[in-house]
Formats: sequence, C-alpha cells, structure tokens
Amino acid sequence: MSAPSDKRDQQYAPEISARYLPGVSYAPLPEPRPLKDVLGPSVLLLAGAIGSGEFVLWPYISTQTGLVLVWLAVVGILTQYYLNMEITRYTLATGETAVTGFTRLWKHWSWLFILMAVIPWMWPGWATGSATAFTYVFGLSEGTVVPITIGVLVVIGLVLTVSPVVYRTVEKIQFLLVALIVIFMIYILVGLLRGDAWSGLAGGLTTDIPQIPDAIGTVGIAAILGAIAFAGAGGVMNLAQSNWVRDKGLGMGERLPKIVSPITGEEETEAAIGYFFPQDEENLRRWRGWWKVAHREQFTTFFVLGLAAILLFMMLAYTTVGRGTSAEGFEFIRLEGEMLKSEHANWVGNAFWFTGMIVLLSTNLTVLDMVARITADIVKTNWMRASKTWTESRIYVAMVWAMIVFGSSILLAGFDQPLVLIITSAALNGIVMFIYSVLLIRLNRGMLPRAIGLKGFRLGAVSWAVLFYGGFSIFLVWDTILAPLF
Repeated sequence: MSAPSDKRDQQYAPEISARYLPGVSYAPLPEPRPLKDVLGPSVLLLAGAIGSGEFVLWPYISTQTGLVLVWLAVVGILTQYYLNMEITRYTLATGETAVTGFTRLWKHWSWLFILMAVIPWMWPGWATGSATAFTYVFGLSEGTVVPITIGVLVVIGLVLTVSPVVYRTVEKIQFLLVALIVIFMIYILVGLLRGDAWSGLAGGLTTDIPQIPDAIGTVGIAAILGAIAFAGAGGVMNLAQSNWVRDKGLGMGERLPKIVSPITGEEETEAAIGYFFPQDEENLRRWRGWWKVAHREQFTTFFVLGLAAILLFMMLAYTTVGRGTSAEGFEFIRLEGEMLKSEHANWVGNAFWFTGMIVLLSTNLTVLDMVARITADIVKTNWMRASKTWTESRIYVAMVWAMIVFGSSILLAGFDQPLVLIITSAALNGIVMFIYSVLLIRLNRGMLPRAIGLKGFRLGAVSWAVLFYGGFSIFLVWDTILAPLF
C-alpha cells in the first residue's frame, strides 16, 4: 500500500506528540498479513543474538561456573521478548521507529541514542571472533586474525552498499546463516550432549539455585551484566527490531520509505515521519490482527530458537570443556573444538568451529546494519528532513563505512581479543537497556491510546525489565567506578 500523496495536508493525529518533530497524519492501518509473509525481523534479531550471548558469553560462563546461572539466561531472554514486543508496538501503530518515538518525548534522546548505538557496538569483537574461528578450522596462525577480520568487515560493507533494497539482502543472507546454525544445533541435541549435560541443566534449574551469588562473584559483575544483556540480542540491537519491522512493511511501516543502495536502488528523500490510524472498529480489528501475527513471529523465532541456542551451547561447553577450565578468553572455543575432535571425530570439531565462524559473521552483519540504520534514521528524521542530498540511504552507507574504518583502527591498534571486546560491548548495552525500558513505558503507555497501548501483564513485564537491568547496571557502576574510590 503506497502512502497517500497529500500526507502532510491531512489532519494531524493529536495522540502522537508533535512538540519536537512534525505531526503524523491520519491514515488507515493496512490489512494484516499471514505469518509466512511477515517472518524476518525476528530472524535478523536472532542472528545478532546467537553470536553474542548464545555462542560466546553464556557458554564461557558455563566453563567457569557450570550451569548454575542458567536461570539468569532464561529470565534474560524472556525479559527481552517482552521488550521486543513493546519496541514493535510503536512501529506497528505509527510506522516510526521506537527511537523516533523517544525523540518525540525529548529531543535530546536523538543524539544520546546515537552515542548509545555507536559506543557499545564499535568494538569489532564479533568479526574478530569469526576470523579466530576461521583460523581454527584451517590451522592458520594467530597473526592472520587481524587482516582476515578487516577483510570480513570490508566484504560486509560492500554487500550492504550495493544491495538494491538493503533489508531484503540482509534478510536472505541471515535466513541462510541461521538455517546452518540451526542444523548444527539439532546435531548438538541428538548427537553430542551427554547425560552430565542434562543433569547439570536440571541442577541449574533446581538444586543449584542457592549457588547463584557465589557464581556471580566468580565470573564478575561486568561479564554477568553483559551476558544478561546478551541473553537474546542486547542493547540497541533490540531497538533495531523497529527499523526492520518498518522496512519489512509490517503495520503502518508499509507506508514509509525503505533504505536502499545509493548506487543500485531508487532512493527516497523523505524523512521517516509516520502515520497514525483513527481508533474506529475497522482499524482496531486490523490492529488486533497485526499484534497477533507480530507476537507469533517474535515468539517462535526470537524466544524459542534463541532460548534453545543458549541452552544447547551452554550444555555443549559444559560437557566438553567442563567446569572451572583454565582456558582464558576466546581460547575456550578452541579447546571445545579440540575436545569434540578427540571424543567424536575431526570433522565434528571443525564443524563446531565453522558454525562459530558463521554465528559470529551473522552477528557482525547484524551489528553493522543495525547501528547504521538507527543512526541514519535519527539523523534524517531530526536534522536533515529537508535535505535532498543526504537521504537516509546515503547516511546509512556512510555510517556503515565509518564503523568499518573505526573497527579496523581498533584492531590495528592492538585491541584484538574477541571475548574482551564482546564483554565491553555487552556491559555497556545492559545500561542502555535500563534506559529504554523506562522510555518504552512512557511511550507506549503515555502516548498511545489505551486501546492499543501498554497495560496489564505486559506493563508488569516491562516494569520488571526496568528493575532487572537497572539493578545490575547500578551494581556495575558501583563495583567498577565508585567502590574503588572509597
């Protein structure tokens, strides 16, 4: 459905604040589509999630403490599921991204969320991890990691630059990569897990619960906050769900422009200012249809597959490397593959490392795409609405290459340890999640009408997210910054 040609001549919707951005026009909500036609945004989010918490941080924790902290992983990804639905809610209703909604509440959230997107995600830990796994598979020296990583970043940048419609290209690539990951997950389930893994999981969910405080002390609060933030996607990557929902054309997002290649695509110069639908029975019927299908898409892909990935990779690390390993940093991934080779066959260990390479590559693709999307959306909507030169697509491509240059500079400066880079990013993202959990309540309860807004059990779930991420964030700041001063 195309946007009405007289969009800005229509009556503005008073429900959506126009204090800091132009008002949104009334327009009918498009008809909902079946699940098979909307599947995609949560797959992209899952692709980003598996390479951060699921494959790296939570398995690393299981090598240090066993499966004692498995409940934190379960609660973390469940909490993110409810947050993701609230991020999706605003975009389904208006077509605008959640960050644009936050900017309608206070104009300074614009540049603050650029910082929240760039600073925690500029560390190229995922590309470095993918390159490191590549060297394990092919027996290359450690000195090849940095040039391979930079090469991977450049290839991703080229793909994102020349794709006619960027979302469609990213979606196709991620569907393929996630399918390969799921195949190995199935093999873990049926061919690699031993009885001790299942008994360890059962203990982590029941009898080992009193050991949680000691286990947190063993791992460190920064790693724990990072793992909780990355039990799922983490940080502003969750917010990118609304950008992907918009470009997939879900709900009112069907009416807004898409990011395309400035080279091969047909650009649109209009800023992504949204629409809102009148609260009549026909539009509310369509809303209920969209909410139902968005819920199914998010639950089946992000929550179910994401939780399965966390548990399976934690159990595999626990049953191969074991508890209390002396392996430091990313070395536990190498050790895990070598154990699989010795206990099963050479190809099993190589398949594990190859899967790790795919996992971390998919995450880095997601990272570059989502940071550039969020930044381009903010810059175009807030400061370059009138520019015919700087389209959202051009800002997106410029940001992709800025991230690549910065990430390469970090590597060339000697910061090339993937686990350290990922933990740094994750801990910062945990604080970001605390901030936007509060903002989602203000946005979806304070701005959207009650008929479609945040209420009931879901309000309780997001309030829990505020306490959950807020408590760990406050403890992190105290433990790492304030306590050493006293």
